[in-house]
Amino acid sequence: MAAKSPYQVVKHQYVTEKSIMLQGLKSAESNPSLKRCESPKYVFIVDRAANKQEIARAIEEIYKKEEVKVVAVNTINVKPKARRVRGRPGFKSAFKKAVVTLRPGDNLDNV
Repeated sequence: MAAKSPYQVVKHQYVTEKSIMLQGLKSAESNPSLKRCESPKYVFIVDRAANKQEIARAIEEIYKKEEVKVVAVNTINVKPKARRVRGRPGFKSAFKKAVVTLRPGDNLDNV
């Protein structure tokens, strides 16, 4: 089996209020408990079949110029949600997201 491209493993960054809050942990000055979190965390939508090692390698490959080092990867399988479109039942697609922790001092803010 051929190796996957890093862009096949990591589809795109997941931007929500909660993911923005996770990125801001490294610079949270107001809350003493959050101040201890020196490592930034970023959330990505990834291939459903990708494992944590593939995700870490892909992030380091994609952001090679920034010389980021992935410390930890946590994955979550999000189940499909029932939705109704024009009165007809349907589903929002299932996806897999990865919370990637970088080493202290690294960031992807300037990308």
